[in-house]
Amino acid sequence: MSSPLTDLFPHPIVQAPMAGGVSLPQLVAAVSEAGGLGFLAAGYKTADGMYQEIKQLRGLTGRPFGVNVFMPQPEYAESGAVEVYAHQLAGEAAWYETELGDPDSGRDDGYDAKLAVLLDNPVPVVSFHFGVPSRDVLDSFRRAGTFTLVTATTAEEARAVERAGADAVIAQGVEAGGHQGTHRDLPENDGAGIGLLSLVAQIREAVSIPVVAAGGIMRGSQIAAVLAAGASAAQLGTAFLATPESGAQAVHKQALTNPLFARTELTRAFSGRPARGLVNRFLREHGPYAPAAYPEIHHLTSPLRKAAAKAGDAQGMALWAGQGHRLARELPAGELVAVLAAELDAARTALSAKGGLR
Repeated sequence: MSSPLTDLFPHPIVQAPMAGGVSLPQLVAAVSEAGGLGFLAAGYKTADGMYQEIKQLRGLTGRPFGVNVFMPQPEYAESGAVEVYAHQLAGEAAWYETELGDPDSGRDDGYDAKLAVLLDNPVPVVSFHFGVPSRDVLDSFRRAGTFTLVTATTAEEARAVERAGADAVIAQGVEAGGHQGTHRDLPENDGAGIGLLSLVAQIREAVSIPVVAAGGIMRGSQIAAVLAAGASAAQLGTAFLATPESGAQAVHKQALTNPLFARTELTRAFSGRPARGLVNRFLREHGPYAPAAYPEIHHLTSPLRKAAAKAGDAQGMALWAGQGHRLARELPAGELVAVLAAELDAARTALSAKGGLR
């Protein structure tokens, strides 16, 4: 299904913005140069850090790309919950010979400053996670010539995205790796996510704007399935995590196909917000007790995660991954886009031959 978004790039393949240093400019450039849409992740960057990455990326490619921004989060944590969790993590800090982080160090992530940078020197596409920007913000981007997307995990959230004036919605299924982009982080909804194909169908009927499907997609045949369900494009994160251009730690890339990490779970253990990762020791031991407190828990555990990564200890890291992680391929990003596009064409041809597509 063609849309003003997919008119920007030849293949309906979007590289998901993966925060924490994974979506390097080299990865984004390789994807965009190959005909997909690469995305920088500004979620944990300062406004200046984001600007420098955009500047570097523009030196690598003249193709369209996107920048992802996290929405500011209200405080959900119960009084004393973060302190209790910090006490529980004291043994981890001793084990990794580091201090716990300051949970109050990063609630203001420079959201307004990032918007100012993106409006002053517009990029082709901007997406938002963890909520919906105001209509004024979205209208400002439209006047600047920037296409906007907002993540939704339910049809109700998708309707809110359309009402606010976004150009398209990202339908994020429960299979997706990393943080779920729910608009309100309600603990009673933990584990209540919707599978991607069902979600695409529900959102497609709920809104008239284009839909980008995200969650567990690793093969071209899966892209064909979500396109047939009504999506305009597919967004893949874990598939690009294992590429050499990705900034993920080597131990994280290896864990994707390591039989030791057989499954994924949604957990608050590392950040205080539901995120899907490979089940390891840290997740098993601390996930059941982590409070709903984002970004406080993210900053609290940051030194632990960095120390585990430095030690090459996958059991203490946040190994974000979608449910399709065992299908990861260690291909250069540009080659992966080409392979996915070829698989998509083959799947479409097969469906057409069987009368599945008219």
